[in-house]
Amino acid sequence: MTARVAGREIPEATVARLPVYLRALHAMLEHGTVTCSSEELAVAAGVNSAKLRKDLSYLGSYGTRGVGYDVDYLRYQIAREIGVTQDWAVIIVGIGNLGHALANYSGFRTRGFRVVALLDADPALHGRQVAGLPVRPFDDLETVVRDSGVAIGVIATPALAAQDVADRMVAAGVTSILNFAPSVLSVPAGVDVRKVDLSIELQILAYHEQRKGPQPADDAASRLAGEAS
Repeated sequence: MTARVAGREIPEATVARLPVYLRALHAMLEHGTVTCSSEELAVAAGVNSAKLRKDLSYLGSYGTRGVGYDVDYLRYQIAREIGVTQDWAVIIVGIGNLGHALANYSGFRTRGFRVVALLDADPALHGRQVAGLPVRPFDDLETVVRDSGVAIGVIATPALAAQDVADRMVAAGVTSILNFAPSVLSVPAGVDVRKVDLSIELQILAYHEQRKGPQPADDAASRLAGEAS
C-alpha cells in the first residue's frame, strides 16, 4: 500500500515511520543538536540506518555528505511533507476518562493539531470545562464541523456507540478518524481510519513478556504440582 504525499507515492510503512523521525528530531533540537548523521537519527528513532535512508529518499535529498542532516531543516521538511506545519482542527467525541485524558494531552497543540470541541451524549457532562473547553452536546457535531472546518475526529466512546458516531462524523464531512473504541469501523472510500486499541497493545506485550522466562504464576503452579506428587 502507498500514500501520496506532496504529489509522490510513498509506501504506507514509510509514512507510518515519518512521525517517529519527527519526534526524534524534536528531541534532538531540545538537546541542542544542530546536525546529525543517519546513524544517529536511526538510533534515536529505533530503526536501522539503511531503512531510515531509504525512507528519507522518498522525500528528497536533505543530507550533506560528510556533514549529515541539518536537524531543524529536516524536521521542517518532514513536518511539511506529512502536513503538520498547518493547523488541523480536531474534535473529540466521548469525554469519559479516556476522552478527558486526550483533551488534556499537550502533544496535540505542539504537533499542529488544535482541539476545537469536546462532544458527549451525556447531558450530565454538558457545560463542564475540560482542558479549557466546555463539553458540548453530541448533537452539535454538524455545527462544529461546519463552523471550524474539522477534518479529523477522535472517537473515545464505548464500542457500542462508535459506529454511530463514525457515521455522523462522515455525514458531517469528517474525512479522517482516530478510533480509540474497541470496535472495527465501517466507513466509505475516501475516509481514513486509524485504530488505537490499548488492550491489544497490552496483550502483545504480555505475549512477549511470558517468553522472557517462567512467570511467578507458573512457578507457583509447578510447586503445587510437586507437592501433590
